[in-house]
Amino acid sequence: MSMALKQVFNKDRTFRPKRKFEPGTQRFDLHKKAQASLNAGLDLKMAVQLPHGEDLNDWVAVHVVDFFNRINLIYGTISDSCTDQTCPVMSGGPRYEYRWQDEHKYKRPTALSAPKYMSLLMDWIEVQVNNENIFPTNVGTPFPKTFMQVAKKILSRLFRVFVHVYIHHFDRVSQMGAEAHVNTCYKHFYYFVTEFNLTEHKELEPLKEMTSRMCH
Repeated sequence: MSMALKQVFNKDRTFRPKRKFEPGTQRFDLHKKAQASLNAGLDLKMAVQLPHGEDLNDWVAVHVVDFFNRINLIYGTISDSCTDQTCPVMSGGPRYEYRWQDEHKYKRPTALSAPKYMSLLMDWIEVQVNNENIFPTNVGTPFPKTFMQVAKKILSRLFRVFVHVYIHHFDRVSQMGAEAHVNTCYKHFYYFVTEFNLTEHKELEPLKEMTSRMCH
């Protein structure tokens, strides 16, 4: 990692406070197990596989939180070049435009600038992952039946951050020497969502060519 990149990442310049698992909890141990696999240089395709004897909901919950923190950080590093002026539409090139919809202010899909979309997205994800009724932290507390549906929605929307960063801001990523880091994070994300079928194929289309070169 380059010195410039280390300086940026050491600032921990995220949009939101990092969501962490408390030491001593089952999910903290699972998080450490996942990190150990990555740090050991295990092949990413192998690293995403469900460890023997572990619950799939737990494994997905740990990864959703980890991807949220890491993608949040990646976007934070280029956010100074993603403004209402440079990115008036949240898009991934001319063919893909992403509109925001939620249960509150934007009940219909609404065109927004990229930074506005990102801000609403990170707010929304933060609420989901900190909701004990969706992401329970206590061992033995069951996940709701809707958990996997919520996880899929979070991951699909996080994928759009990669799309926007790769297509509109990759010059900035390269400038900071962060290309290898972002590529590794993307490959990890891609292998995870495809291993467990957590994102629809149509969502993956904007980066299809790049993914083929990088991951196959």
